[in-house]
Amino acid sequence: MDRREIFLNATAAKPVPEHKSFHFSPRQCIALVFFCTIFGAAAQILIKHGASQLPSGHPVAMITSVPLVAGYSLYGISTVLLVLALRDGQLSILYPVISMTYVWVTLLSLAFFKESMNPYKLTGLLVIVTGVAVLGRDKRP
Repeated sequence: MDRREIFLNATAAKPVPEHKSFHFSPRQCIALVFFCTIFGAAAQILIKHGASQLPSGHPVAMITSVPLVAGYSLYGISTVLLVLALRDGQLSILYPVISMTYVWVTLLSLAFFKESMNPYKLTGLLVIVTGVAVLGRDKRP
């Protein structure tokens, strides 16, 4: 064997071992989206808190604010969870769960910002929770 043959053999494409891809079950996909809603709501609270502390609307102030950056980071985590869930889950089941973010944001706003609750907000939250529960029901075993 000459040098050329040795080089060609060494650089020849080697078969890549086949990796079995992990897949989430439908329940796991719903759980991922559920956590996505919690992270998204927490992100909103942090962004609101950070925005209220900004001395100006200057972009440098926005990217150096710890609460704003933390909120942006939670949005990033939320997005990653959503992508993972949507890869294996049914969009028509998972997407309505995202509306739970409104419920968490309202509850967290009551707790952290002392915002008020009125009958219209309460009715809206109940409609969202009921809608998610109804849409999440699956007749398949």
